[in-house]
Amino acid sequence: MRPFFHPRTVNGPFGDPCLFIPFLFEKRAILFDLGDIYSLSPRDILKISHVFISHTHMDHFSGFDRLLRLFLGRSKNLYLYGPEGFLKNIEGKLAGYSWNLVENYSQQLVLYATETNKNELVTKTYRCTKRFFPDPETITIPFNGLLHEESGLTVSTIILDHGIPCLGFSMKERFHVNILKDNVASLGLEIGPWLRIFKEALFNRQDPDSEFEVGTGSGKAFTDKFILGELTDKIAIITPGQKITYIVDAACSKSNLDKIIEFANESDHLYIEASFLDKDRALAEKKLHLTARQAGYIAAKAKAKQFTIFHFSPRNIYSENLLYEEARQEYENQGSGTG
Repeated sequence: MRPFFHPRTVNGPFGDPCLFIPFLFEKRAILFDLGDIYSLSPRDILKISHVFISHTHMDHFSGFDRLLRLFLGRSKNLYLYGPEGFLKNIEGKLAGYSWNLVENYSQQLVLYATETNKNELVTKTYRCTKRFFPDPETITIPFNGLLHEESGLTVSTIILDHGIPCLGFSMKERFHVNILKDNVASLGLEIGPWLRIFKEALFNRQDPDSEFEVGTGSGKAFTDKFILGELTDKIAIITPGQKITYIVDAACSKSNLDKIIEFANESDHLYIEASFLDKDRALAEKKLHLTARQAGYIAAKAKAKQFTIFHFSPRNIYSENLLYEEARQEYENQGSGTG
């Protein structure tokens, strides 16, 4: 069965941390962290609707300018999330440029930036045609761990210690709708945007006995009608949803470890930093990062089905294989199979 999320690291393990997550059958993607993104094509960048930034160290945030440059002059809403101090950082970025001509743009780019504090989420809106000055209204809501929710998925966060607050992220699909392409074709239908509407109907618990209209792709909108439940039985298999977890820049303290293991529990894929080898754990402790062995331990204790280590320190440029081996061995030593 093809998964709905197709995450991939944007850069190599020694490059800036950044996880690009495109959605199957949709021209849409989510981004975890925003370091160097020049290896992403403009086409892929323009798919991005939501960006979740762990913290604003340069290697996690420098790609903001590239993102903004490509979005300018387009009618788009971009949602950004970050830790305490994030709104000040966003406004500092925006204040670094002159915006005297943007009010002439016919397309309106709008940024919705949300700062995650211990007890609340604070959101401000920045409009291109208003020279990115914040709207007068600031929205504040209680924080309960949830950053974003839509019919088919949620994105949650935890606040970790990296000397400053650093966010970890987990994206969870409510359930997965596996589309049987051959069965779709046997009904004389084509793969197209109507499948997104079909999935939305399932996620929204639409009555299975209700009528569902399908576009055939022939230029006519919604020409075929089906009973939703009958169509589902013919073209889809429902399976548990994916869980993708992303952890970077966290000190190996008991508090952080307990939080991460609980948060990442039973992830289908855990992306976790592993900056140093175990022999350099004193340095890792000083720099508030994880070692490869610690990453493997966390992946095992969280019962992650699969894990990927990344964000390697340049000091290990000739020891890349050792990092992978240490993480794998610790994962297996903890009795969770292979990583």
